Amino acid sequence: QLQASGGGLVQAGGSLRLSCAASGRTFNMYAMGWFRQAPGKGREFLGTITWAGGVTYYADSVKGRFTISRDKAKNTSYLQMNFLKSEDTAVYYCAAGPRVGYTSSKYNNWGQGTLVTVSS
Repeated sequence: QLQASGGGLVQAGGSLRLSCAASGRTFNMYAMGWFRQAPGKGREFLGTITWAGGVTYYADSVKGRFTISRDKAKNTSYLQMNFLKSEDTAVYYCAAGPRVGYTSSKYNNWGQGTLVTVSS
């Protein structure tokens, strides 16, 4: 199971760090991805991290502003978001899967989502 947290209201230009805690059967969790879904839009891939090696991949839209990391001892992944813009307002999701992927279909275990609202 995945539990996302850390969402909230932040001003444009600010920063926020989201967490995703994994519990249960994590031994087959090869990668953890981060996605978001804005009102009226589809789910957007943001980035992913390999659990063992910590290798990260990012979508061009957030590269340089968002950073994904993980703490294996805590079974937790983090999404550090800097220089936030109003268009970053969305529900943010973490998801675990057996391989690195850039689409939601590659992930089979999803957290419940946490809302991030960026005020301009």
